[in-house]
Amino acid sequence: MDAIVLQILNGLDKGGAYALIALGLTLIFGTLGVVNFAHGALFMLGAFCAVSFKKLLTLAEVTKVPSDLGFPVTKEVFYLEKWFGQTGLTIIDFAVPLAILISIPVMILIGLAMERGLVRHFYKRPHAEQILVTFGLAIVLQEIIKAIFGANPIPTPAPQFVSGSANIGEWLGLGQFVVYPWWRLIYLLFSLSVLAAVFSFLRFTTWGMVVRAGMQDRETVGLLGINIQKRFTIVFALAAVVAGLAGVMYTPILPPDYHMGMEFLVLSFVVVVVGGMGSLPGAVAAGFLLGILQSFASMNEVKSIFPGIDQIIIYLVAVIILLVRPRGLLGRKGVMET
Repeated sequence: MDAIVLQILNGLDKGGAYALIALGLTLIFGTLGVVNFAHGALFMLGAFCAVSFKKLLTLAEVTKVPSDLGFPVTKEVFYLEKWFGQTGLTIIDFAVPLAILISIPVMILIGLAMERGLVRHFYKRPHAEQILVTFGLAIVLQEIIKAIFGANPIPTPAPQFVSGSANIGEWLGLGQFVVYPWWRLIYLLFSLSVLAAVFSFLRFTTWGMVVRAGMQDRETVGLLGINIQKRFTIVFALAAVVAGLAGVMYTPILPPDYHMGMEFLVLSFVVVVVGGMGSLPGAVAAGFLLGILQSFASMNEVKSIFPGIDQIIIYLVAVIILLVRPRGLLGRKGVMET
């Protein structure tokens, strides 16, 4: 039971990342009809927003201070520590969650620039051309990141007071030996909060209702005098923000590097297809489902019977589901079906 609980939690926090990225992919495909292979790069850019913010907060000056032996030694002093004392150190410690405030406007600008500058010219082009051009954009973005930050992963720790583990077993009455990292629990709660916020926005606001109507019948909404194109541009920016926030909060779990976006992109596209192209609930459900399956497949007991199953389980499940139900779990009838 202990192992089952831990694997479910592992799957849920990993599934949260898949669901957030897949949600943005589905929003873009459902509104604009664009297969955006640069969406994983937005996840990566969000992560490097956190890295950049941490580097900004840790700018320091080199000063000379006397050592215990009497001669001076050089020491780096953070400007924030110099100006604000312990408060400055606390701000540095909370660099990752505070980076959310910086990443939102940055990701909005990146999303708008991507949609206005490139994607909008491929709305009515074949999906193959959309994939090629957005995949090329993703490669350009990751090479830019590589040139600026280097090829090695950059550790970006969580705040110190949540760096330990929570006693999940005690909460659930399973004993004192079932522990789980605090930050992974925070990431899971954060993912659920963002998903709830996006769905509430689309479901309970007039603006969101118009977007959902446009996803179903774009021409009819346009005939009503609504500038649906403008709203879809904002949806693209919203999808970029969701992916960026997922990347920001994932940095303490996986140190960012320039190719992390491509790794999550492939898995997230599988999630979208399994959930159903254009289905927002399907993308979220498939994200968590595949995250849990991948977590259980990574157990040593399972890998001893099926070596390498953790590397292929997602694709294996995708093949089975698409053979039985080509439109995906919650896809609309006729989508991806012949």
